[in-house]
Amino acid sequence: MSGAGIGVGVVGLGGMGSLHARNLESLGADVVAGADPVEDQRTRFADAFDARTYETHDDLVVDDDVDAVIVTTPNRFHEPITVAALEADRHVLVEKPLAHSLESARRIADAAARSDGICMVGFHNRHAASMALFDEYRTRGRFGDLTHVEANYVRRRGVPGPGSWFTNPELAGGGALLDIGVHALDLALYALDFPEIVEVSGVARKTFGEKEEVADPDGFGANWNAEADTYEVDDSVSAFIRCADNRTISLEAAWATNRVESMDFIVRGTEAGAHFDVGDTKLRILEAGTAGCDHYADATLTGDESMTGYREQDEAFLEAIVAGTEPTTNTVEEALIVQHVIDAIYRSSEEGRAYRPTIPSFEDGARRPVRGREIRSRLD
Repeated sequence: MSGAGIGVGVVGLGGMGSLHARNLESLGADVVAGADPVEDQRTRFADAFDARTYETHDDLVVDDDVDAVIVTTPNRFHEPITVAALEADRHVLVEKPLAHSLESARRIADAAARSDGICMVGFHNRHAASMALFDEYRTRGRFGDLTHVEANYVRRRGVPGPGSWFTNPELAGGGALLDIGVHALDLALYALDFPEIVEVSGVARKTFGEKEEVADPDGFGANWNAEADTYEVDDSVSAFIRCADNRTISLEAAWATNRVESMDFIVRGTEAGAHFDVGDTKLRILEAGTAGCDHYADATLTGDESMTGYREQDEAFLEAIVAGTEPTTNTVEEALIVQHVIDAIYRSSEEGRAYRPTIPSFEDGARRPVRGREIRSRLD
């Protein structure tokens, strides 16, 4: 597809911001601006994309050449940047999670409901080849009724490191759950078509942050500092989510734990099951049959290895802008449900009991449709 005529501004010019910029440029959009408080980041971005740069987002969101804003900052800053862009009627793709807290996520959703711009959230793993294959076979009824999802995003060692924003609760809002577990949680809810949540139980642990010495063979936590006072977040979480109609989700998320690393995603259905790694390109379908004799029937499907989800997600963002319609995936409403469940896991852990979140319904036009005429007029 062509994103010609769509001017993009990126806020947060590190690796993720540059990745989005390259994808959008390859899809035909014009990367016209970037914002970051770090001068070196601004210089590199300006050189790479021939874009003007700003120290803060305030000037970027009112730049007349900017139609769409990509937000790739620490979680704490998602709200002020996204809300400012939506209030300027810019379209926004904000990286996961939607925000650092449920209250902040709600304010973003409210701003999106008032804006003439669309808002999408960066859960790119939905668009990887494995999930695309699962989606298609689910639509065809291959799995029957889905009953349970086992969702894992577990590193044996992989703490970003004390002193970084990832381990600072004021900036991140949480630890392993908000950083990597959110990917597995979103996929699980998406696989079950965002079911009604009945009850959430969870335990969040901080096991490694206060140790003076931590083995880190892969070098995730460069410059480990056991005396840092910013490691007040979880490094592993176990949770169980009970949904309507007896559907369930089990979730394991960890930066570090003494077990085999895993990104296993396992779906049980009444007719067949599915097994793949989060973000992978292969899907294994698990069945059994009676033809000839009782037997297991497993099929491994191999998708396009280049289909990792990032580019496909950005393409869906541009397509929604060009069409002048609400996005059909990665919506702010879905991301707010994910945030409700995250909040419920943390509350359950703190209170030592199961917790029932109150999640609003987004049916019956809670989001006003984007008015295509107004979107097109910005692109003319």
